[in-house]
Amino acid sequence: MKSIRTDEEIQSIREACQIAATVLKRLVDVVEEGMTTYDLDQLGRQSIEALGAESACYNYRAGENIFPAYTCISVNEEIVHGIGSLRRIIQAGDVVSLDVVVRYRGFIGDNASTVLIAPVAEENQALVDATREALNYAISFARAGNRVGDISNAVERFIKRQNLGIVREFVGHGVGTSMHEAPQIPNYGRRGSGALLKPGMALAIEPMINLGSGAIKMLDDGWTAVTRDGKPSAHFEHTVLITGGDPEILTIPKI
Repeated sequence: MKSIRTDEEIQSIREACQIAATVLKRLVDVVEEGMTTYDLDQLGRQSIEALGAESACYNYRAGENIFPAYTCISVNEEIVHGIGSLRRIIQAGDVVSLDVVVRYRGFIGDNASTVLIAPVAEENQALVDATREALNYAISFARAGNRVGDISNAVERFIKRQNLGIVREFVGHGVGTSMHEAPQIPNYGRRGSGALLKPGMALAIEPMINLGSGAIKMLDDGWTAVTRDGKPSAHFEHTVLITGGDPEILTIPKI
């Protein structure tokens, strides 16, 4: 298991996370009806480069598949890893999930948010609110001495009360010099199970929640996961540092 241990490493990951948070905020602030997801992705690329970082998504390899975009933009039934396209135009009423991962001075910053395009359906608002609140609740368990299962169980307990679907195939994870490091952080699980949380660990906690069931399927592009029932999905993510006290959320933008 990898963790961020030295003061220098902790500072580097803080800086990477601030860049990721700044870029995500820019995308959240500008996404609107009529934009293509390609144009949104290109704005993400430009923003990342302007801040002296690089996209950790672009050319990311999973087996034979190479991710072709700079950010992940997932619309409506798309859960995660959506690829920006000139053919995909943001429409009124859409649910748009934005995931920004950057590499800066060798370290990763990772965060995500979901935006609702007016007019907003009441059930979509409830989905997004519940997903955001589940993340915030789970972060409160990211404390030294707890275990990964305490975070996972917090998401599961919160979402089950909302009668929403939990995606099980994709999970949160540790971050450091690589985008996906141990430990894996599912959005379901048993309290007191999994890896022990220690000061210096950086964790990307990311509930992915569906309006319907948690069942998914993969599109032919090899990347985009969608809900099997075609209902919308929401995704929120923060990178959090385990400390000797309260968790430090690294991806809250300071601007």
